[in-house]
Amino acid sequence: MKRLLVIALSLLVSCAAQAQEDKSEMEQIAQHYFEAMVASQAPNATEKELENYLALLTDDVGHQHLPYQSDDSRAADGKQSMRKGMTFYLGAHTEYKAELLNLFTFNDSAIAIRYRHSAKGIHPQTKQGNSYTSIMMEVLEIEDGKVAVIRKYHE
Repeated sequence: MKRLLVIALSLLVSCAAQAQEDKSEMEQIAQHYFEAMVASQAPNATEKELENYLALLTDDVGHQHLPYQSDDSRAADGKQSMRKGMTFYLGAHTEYKAELLNLFTFNDSAIAIRYRHSAKGIHPQTKQGNSYTSIMMEVLEIEDGKVAVIRKYHE
């Protein structure tokens, strides 16, 4: 009976340790994602910062940004589409800052990042100045250590 109890406790401790390790890995993914995303929005951002961010995504990444983009479908050219859209706006900010407010992990499959960000800049198409401050939540679905789906929500 003692052996059975020792085995059961060992399994419980092992599972708890693995769960903590998984949470730590997910928190590292989230922190790295946030830092790369912020760097890609900086006024001095280049294609290098953009590619550092895109390297964290699967090739078929799905992206939803309500209310602007309601479709979160994954497509074979998902990363390429994001590259095209982000390149259009690359360097459009004259000011950008972001503050991580909360980070939540959900086993090894999802992360939620809540942050406050503000920016000023010139829209690349209209050439009109714009500025904004908002609180965002990004829910990231993770597959094999990469972001497979991004869902963005405004508070």
